[in-house]
Amino acid sequence: MLKKFFISFLVLGATLFASVYEQEASLELIASDTPIVDIRTPGEWRETGLLKKAIPIMLFDEKGNYDLKDFLEKLNEAVDTKKPFALICRTGSRTKLLAPFLSQKLGYNVINLTNGMVYVKYMKLPVVPYKN
Repeated sequence: MLKKFFISFLVLGATLFASVYEQEASLELIASDTPIVDIRTPGEWRETGLLKKAIPIMLFDEKGNYDLKDFLEKLNEAVDTKKPFALICRTGSRTKLLAPFLSQKLGYNVINLTNGMVYVKYMKLPVVPYKN
């Protein structure tokens, strides 16, 4: 009984303290040590490049299918999910779905980069070519 209570408390605590921050990409974010995860497809990465320092980890494929288990494994290998990290996609619509899920279900502190790579290109923020 006490064990169940303790586990419930831990899960509840993680969800109470986890959050989603909405912000646009910036030079300050790039200069910080906050990891940035680009969840777009390899085709999109090749087309526009990646925001400088972004880690490419595809969530949805070209047909809209996804493998959440594979994505989470790669995310947890690449990023310390106990610390805040940012998510970016093309326009911010995919990350707007993913960020709250990661925060509410897994207790991650997520920064959703609103307006995605469209904003990055518009603001002429540093972009690097995708190398597969």
